[in-house]
Amino acid sequence: MALKISAFPKCYLEQIAGRQMSVFDWIEMAKQLDADGLEMYEGFFTSFEDDYLDRVGEAIHSAGFAMPMLCCSPDFTAPDPDKRQREIDREAEMIRITRRLGGPRAVCRILSGQRYPDVDWQQGREWVLDAFEKVLPVAKEYDIVLGMENHYKDGFWKYPEFAQKMDRFVEIVNAVEDRDNFGVQYDPSNAIVAGDDPLQLLQKVADRVVSMHASDRYLAAGTTLEDLQQSDGTRGYSTNLLHGVTGKGLNDYNAIFRILAGHQYSGWVSIEDGMNGMEEMAESLAFLREMGKRYFGAG
Repeated sequence: MALKISAFPKCYLEQIAGRQMSVFDWIEMAKQLDADGLEMYEGFFTSFEDDYLDRVGEAIHSAGFAMPMLCCSPDFTAPDPDKRQREIDREAEMIRITRRLGGPRAVCRILSGQRYPDVDWQQGREWVLDAFEKVLPVAKEYDIVLGMENHYKDGFWKYPEFAQKMDRFVEIVNAVEDRDNFGVQYDPSNAIVAGDDPLQLLQKVADRVVSMHASDRYLAAGTTLEDLQQSDGTRGYSTNLLHGVTGKGLNDYNAIFRILAGHQYSGWVSIEDGMNGMEEMAESLAFLREMGKRYFGAG
């Protein structure tokens, strides 16, 4: 089975979410890319009404793409219980939208929440798993897969991800028994940002991976990973840890795809790129096409 590749416009995230650029503009631009799908982000939409969503869906499909994943950022660790309930309700709405735009078995991203200073691990873990338990029936109803990402920080959050570090992330994933409507949205670059080994993390969750972000990071000249280490063991979005063309950075994509292929991975791989222009995004997509042929065949 050929590897299915989608594109996510990280380079235009703030412009689209800030309404300087529309999601329709992005879809039109993406026609030049060799991708099979376009991943969406909840902040791209100006309305959650069905008529508007159907216009977005029609634009995606008319451009020749599928919509394999909706990138959502629920905050289930907020100390305010009313806020947590609103986040649960919103994620349920995002699941509905994922089905409308992507069809059955599309992935709706799910996160733990922010690492609030006054929320300890045990309390936060309890809130996260409670929220997962409440949204999983909605995912089952719509035949959507929840993909928990090993995330760093939503661009519009104040604090980093509650389950950023590998041990916490894996503990939460392992606490969810459902394998039909819940899995892992794997991002190797976020493992680097967390101060973890991307391959070690993948080995721990490979049989749960349902989708993947394929970005890459490289170090600014004269910088080592040790230079970026923070007191909590993470590295954060340092100005010395830069986005680049996938396959030319710190991630070992041969090893990553070898592991995924060994676990009969059949999900999508979404390129998170373009920070330095659409040309780099096209180059990253070409790299993924070659890797797909090498490890998954030509289809």
